[in-house]
Amino acid sequence: MQFNELNLSQELQNALLKNDYKNATTIQEKVIPLVLDGSDVMAKAQTGSGKTASFVLPLLNIWQEQLVKRTTKKPKIKILILTPTRELTIQVSNSIKNFSKEFIQKPKIATVIGGVSIGDQLLEIQQGVDIVVSTTGRLLDIIDKKQINLSFLEHLVLDEADKMLDLGFAEELDLLLKELPEKRQNLLFSATYPQKMLEIAAKITTHPMSIEIENEEPTVVNIKQRAIKVNKENRNALLQELLRKNKWKRVLVFVSSKRSSDNIANKFRKKGFLADSFHGDLIQEDRNFTLDEFKENKIKILFATDIASRGLHVDDISCVINYDLPRGSSDYVHRIGRTGRAGKEGVAISFIGLEDFEHFNLIEKKVNISLEKEEIQGYELEGIPILKEKGKAPIKGKRKSKKDKLREAQNKKF
Repeated sequence: MQFNELNLSQELQNALLKNDYKNATTIQEKVIPLVLDGSDVMAKAQTGSGKTASFVLPLLNIWQEQLVKRTTKKPKIKILILTPTRELTIQVSNSIKNFSKEFIQKPKIATVIGGVSIGDQLLEIQQGVDIVVSTTGRLLDIIDKKQINLSFLEHLVLDEADKMLDLGFAEELDLLLKELPEKRQNLLFSATYPQKMLEIAAKITTHPMSIEIENEEPTVVNIKQRAIKVNKENRNALLQELLRKNKWKRVLVFVSSKRSSDNIANKFRKKGFLADSFHGDLIQEDRNFTLDEFKENKIKILFATDIASRGLHVDDISCVINYDLPRGSSDYVHRIGRTGRAGKEGVAISFIGLEDFEHFNLIEKKVNISLEKEEIQGYELEGIPILKEKGKAPIKGKRKSKKDKLREAQNKKF
């Protein structure tokens, strides 16, 4: 379906054409009409599906139509979009600005994130905004200061809701809902819907339209996925070998911790590579600077934690490498989705150590792939893969019960 068939304003269609958007993706085709119709939506969508445009476009269309009804010059907050990371918040804000470029009167947007001056954000909100795009933590800080009025809100969006759940959103939700009017449109987007996510959805909305994109591969077809067997102590040397042999423009390497991100990036810089680290402990100014350097090719290799797996939109990332495997299949899909974007080809490589076989087999099963486990000459895997024994139930009495542990802890106090 083409965008001109979706009842969007001429200004939005002009912006889409200028950005070379012609055909709607499956999720856009299904969600846009529902949002325009005022329905609540609960959508299951993977990275790279075009979900951001699926809610940004119709909400801008609705906002534009309501301009004529505005009774005051100072705008009120009508749209609140919550995201799990600062980078995704900035990305969504930029998308709103980009799609509304053709508007005669443009919406005022507040991008509310941690790591930057809260004073500037408070001033922006007090002067009046139409749309707030925010991480939950910083928004609750502002709510706690009683410096934001959400009583005029008409649309609530939770983007990457499953990731927000991982970051403690369930505990913050009740505080947030107290500030919102009961009558509003609710839009939830998530890659997965575990039980806790369904409980959150039930608190927010009672009769949502459920959208699940079926018959689509969970990983992008133009990404060449590889799995290379290597002992953990040889990963550094193998990665250097791969980087020297392949002419990758930009490489994103995922590691398991902030400390590893810094340490490995430092080792690679000493070897002459243009490398840096990216993780949640960096202040926002440093995060923005690092991403700009990566986008401008001043940094060729970025060692990052999973904070970069969602919301990081950098053109022409040639290769994604799972130096450490992700915790689950959803994270795997999001990680490799940083490459092979906009129809371009990409490569995703996972390092498989002796203790990783079982975990990677589970990831393969869940994302419906089966990869040959390669070996690179000179870096062959040594040792026997560590697999858990199946079929043996735990022997009763071998493990201490919670009651025994509590009793021991009490005895130690006296």
